[in-house]
Formats: sequence, structure tokens, C-alpha cells
Amino acid sequence: MLSEQANKLTGYKNEQHHAATRATVIGICCVYIVTSTVIGHPLPGGIYIACMVTIHLLMSCSLLLWIRRRPGDSRPRHYMMMVLDISGMTYMMAVGGALFLPLYMVMQRLVVANGLTYGPTSMKISTSTALASIATVTYFNSYWRDNPFMVLTLASGMIMMPSQIYVMHKRLEEAYTREQEASLSKSRFLAQASHDLRQPVHAISLFTACLRDAKLRVEELKLVDNIDRSLQSVSRLFKSLLDISTLDSGNVQPNIEPVAIRDIVDDVVHQNAEAAQRVGSSLRVIACDAVVKTDHTLFSTMLQNIVNNAVKYAPGAEILIACRRRGGTLAVQVYDRGPGIPVEHQTKVFDEFHQVRGRGDKDVEGVGLGLAIVRRLGTMLDIEVSLRSTPGRGTCITLGNLPIHTEAVPAPRPVPLAEPGLADGLRVLLVEDDEAVLTATAILLRKWGCDVQTALTPPDKVGTLDLLITDFDLGNGITGKECIEQVQRLAGRTVPTVVMTGHDRDRVREELATPDVPILAKPVRPAELRSLLLAQAVNARSLRSPQLTD
Repeated sequence: MLSEQANKLTGYKNEQHHAATRATVIGICCVYIVTSTVIGHPLPGGIYIACMVTIHLLMSCSLLLWIRRRPGDSRPRHYMMMVLDISGMTYMMAVGGALFLPLYMVMQRLVVANGLTYGPTSMKISTSTALASIATVTYFNSYWRDNPFMVLTLASGMIMMPSQIYVMHKRLEEAYTREQEASLSKSRFLAQASHDLRQPVHAISLFTACLRDAKLRVEELKLVDNIDRSLQSVSRLFKSLLDISTLDSGNVQPNIEPVAIRDIVDDVVHQNAEAAQRVGSSLRVIACDAVVKTDHTLFSTMLQNIVNNAVKYAPGAEILIACRRRGGTLAVQVYDRGPGIPVEHQTKVFDEFHQVRGRGDKDVEGVGLGLAIVRRLGTMLDIEVSLRSTPGRGTCITLGNLPIHTEAVPAPRPVPLAEPGLADGLRVLLVEDDEAVLTATAILLRKWGCDVQTALTPPDKVGTLDLLITDFDLGNGITGKECIEQVQRLAGRTVPTVVMTGHDRDRVREELATPDVPILAKPVRPAELRSLLLAQAVNARSLRSPQLTD
């Protein structure tokens, strides 16, 4: 879908460029006609040529206005103007003879440009039309008829140059296709590797959470904390790999909607507070109540990557998140008082896998994908991403050109507060095809007081349920969507559900086709799972039916 939109946008820009070039060339023709007349070489049929040029100029300006008012890649409009251009040049060369020979170069340029812009079919049509033009000019103009070798040379050039360019274009197209296939293979590998490795990391994370409640000594708890921090680093790495592979696949479709900046900023600060505290940094926010039009998830990813980078590269420094209004748009800025970025690295930090490291520098987690993802998402969302950094003083990254939403936005529905003991006795069906993850999740849920029923596949019968927690990919072509439908059919009612997945959440959301089911990306943080579990428990208690029995 994104590639189709990109092609339409490219076609529109090319069409607009050709229209502007056409008007420029006609203007040059006008100057040429006037100059020839002034220096004593008036054109034969000058009055008719002047009328033709004037009409063509007016039509070109009208076309440019038409393209701007009705953007889009219009092939009929393109072919219509191609015929009009060549017919106009044919008339002027037929009437003007030798004085208008330079128009041949313009015609040749038109044929090549059409082929490179619109493909081989357009080049063949343009070449055929141009050859017909040469034949027509030769028939009507005595100068051309008197110079057959010149005509033969011009016709040969009109065939040879587009043919050579056609062959080169074909080779480039084949090379591009091979490169795209290699890129897609890499993306599929990264996505699959990320998914497969997320399962054991997810299980380890849950087992680690179980250890915290095992009455460990202080020293042992510190070891658990270190394991947990290492797992968080691996989780961030997996998220970056999954993000970049999803972008490479071209399957990301922005969902532009009114978004409260405060909600996104608060969430990002919450996610990075512990890491910032660990390295001695402080996160400060200048409150902003603006509502902008953007994609909530994608913009959150952009801001999260920038703040996470600031925490990693500016330990012990103050980090400030602020907003600035610029006319009808908003800019979100992240400042840090870290060491700054050396000048030679500032143009490269948004490249994939580029890290700012000098000889002997301390290793920093990550593989250099965070800001590359920011730049690509910025291009997709039409957000201006800029960087300003002074070595020794700090760095500022700005996300600008966010359109401010001025219409009233409905207040979000209040979420009922969940009490810590609300999960006690909560009847949960857990469906997960990975035995290690199934065991770890079940142990953790039972420690939180839940009554857990486990299954590796969607069960054929269910008891009384308050909540369903299911993985999305359950093997044998079965997904969480089928699991939800089967459980609800067996229960005879709507069962509150949580879905966990190692794939892209937007793709899973699209397949589920419902906004009411929370989706957690693996590896899931136990605190995140517990928070969501308690929130879902409120709904589950209200939907519990006394008529159903075990």
C-alpha cells in the first residue's frame, strides 16, 4: 500500500516537473524567435509560429495549474500533453526549417524523459511518435528533403539513444529488483529471528519475576536485578530489529488521528525513568496540552528512541522534553546536556547501524538503529527531524511540522482504578504454544492470586472464565483470533481478552479487527502484564455470570 502511494506521489511530482520544464522551454523558444528577428533572420511563417507558441504557452500554464489543483499520476493527461508537445514541435520544425533544428534536441530529451519517468511503454510510444514527426517534417519542409543524410542521422539518433537508455534502464530495474529481494529476505530473516528469540527471553523475564517473590537474600535480589536489566537491553534490541524489518517490508500504514502530546510524553518518561535514575540522569518535562494529528504508535516509537538515546549517551546529565508552537504546527524537542556529537558524526547518526564511538570509548548497548528508525518514520509521517549538537555542551533533536488539531477532542473514558488484590481468585485461561512461556506465565499468574487453566492449543471445553490470555501464533495455522472466537463460542459470551505476540502489533491489531483487545509485545515486562491484568480484572468482575458453573 505504501509503495502504491509512493508511486502516485512520484508520478505527481514528475508530471509537475515536466509541466514546469515545458513552460520554461516555450519561454526559451519565445526568446529565440525574438532574437532571430532582431538580428535580421526573421522566421518563415513567423506570425503563425508566434501564435502557436503563445497558444502552447497558455496551455502549458493551464496544465501546470490543473496538476496542482488535481494532483495524481494521470496517464491520459500525460499522453495528451506528449502528443501536443511533439505536434507543436513538428509544426515549428516543418515551417521554420533549419532555424528550428535545435527543437530536435528538445524532442529527443522529451522521449528519453518520458521513458525514464513512465517506463518502457511510454518510451516506445514517444519514440514512435517522434519518428512520425521527423517523417512529417521531411515531407513538408524542403530543407529537410534536400538533406536526406541529415534526416537519416536524426532518425538514427532518435532510435539509438532511447534504445541504449532502454537497455540500461532494464538492467538497472533488474538490479533494483534483486536488491529489493535481498532486502526483503533480510527483513524476513530479522523478523523471524526476532520472533523466535523473543520466546525464550520472554520466558526468562517471567521466571525472573517469579524469583523476586521467592524470599531471596539481598545479594541474590541484586543478581535478579542485573538479569532483569540485561533482559531489558535485549528486549530493546529485538524491538529495534522488529521495527526496522517491519519498515523494510513496506507494510506500515500510518493511522493519522488526533493525539494528545502529553499522553505520549508521559508514557515515554515513565518507560525511561528507571533507566535514567540508574545512570544518574534526570528527566524533566515542560507540560504541553496540545493535540496534534499523527499516528500515536509511530510517533511514540520516534520519541521513545530519541529519549532512550539521550539516556544512553548522556549519563548523569539533565534531559529535557519540551514543545514549541510554530504557526499551526508543533515541534517536540529533546535536549540533553551530555557530551554532544562530534561534527564528523552529525550527518551520519541517522544512518542504519551507525554508532558514535571513539577509540577506547565505553561500549553502549544497541546496534545503531534507533535514530535510523526515527528518520524513516519521520519521512512516513511528514515530520521534520532535525539535529543540533555542540560537542561538550549537549544535543537537541527536534520533531517538527506536527499539525495542531484545533477541533474539540472527546475526553477519554475514565479507566477504573484496580486494587492490588483484585486479581485474587481471577479465573484465567492461558493459551500458549511454547511450553516454557506457558509454565513461566502460569507460575507468575498464580503468584498474583489467579486461578489459572493452561492449554497449548485452543481448548475444546472451558470452565467459568473471567479472562483469556492467549499468544497470537499458536501453531498449525491457528492464531489468537481463532482462539478468541472459539473460547467465546464455548463460553457463550464475550470474555475479556489479552493477546501477547512476538510480531508487529499493528499487523496483529489489523487481523483481530477489534480495538477492544489489548495487545502486548513480547518480551512482556511483568509489571506491564500485571498492570493490564488488574485493569482487565475490573471488566472481568463486572461480566462474571453467576449462572455458569464449573
